[in-house]
Amino acid sequence: MKLYYSPGACSQASHIALREAGLDFQLEKVDLRQKLTASGEDYRNINPLGYVPALQLDNGDVLTEGPAIMQFIADQAPAARLLPAEGAARYHGIGWLNFVATELHKTCSPLFAPTLTDEQRKPIIDRVATRLDALEKHFATSSYLLGAQFSVADIYLFVVTGWFGRLNIPLKKWPHIERFREVMAARPAVQEALEAEGLI
Repeated sequence: MKLYYSPGACSQASHIALREAGLDFQLEKVDLRQKLTASGEDYRNINPLGYVPALQLDNGDVLTEGPAIMQFIADQAPAARLLPAEGAARYHGIGWLNFVATELHKTCSPLFAPTLTDEQRKPIIDRVATRLDALEKHFATSSYLLGAQFSVADIYLFVVTGWFGRLNIPLKKWPHIERFREVMAARPAVQEALEAEGLI
């Protein structure tokens, strides 16, 4: 398998998941501005939408969209227990992946625009803050999104909340989320992925 990624982007969640799963894979860096891979290929030939991640399987098939890729990775390595295999617990895990994707990732994406005014930023930050309030309450009694069980949803949340410093959303108001991030950052797979992406 080959993961197409950009350092620090949402593709980092799929990268960490691959390492947590213990799967064999290659990495290929993508220049998202020029839409070129490190080997010089037009990335739009891999993913016509031009964003990461994309996971090219050994048979040549290409998966896109981070939450789907992370579910696929989890299913390839059931012994790693990155997502419950069945029952309501599995759908809770998928629900958390969707929550991170829609309520945090996509909600805060406009904040990266350099032309955004303070007036435009405020309602976005207010909306993100209400989601963080809910997560803070959850983490007051749970180590991970699925309670005591670590999952790919935690990886995705770790990556997205890692952007908040750059977006000027300090997490000091949410100490349980900060604690969650500290626990996640200490995981060997996280450290290995950050190092491989040149971020530490």
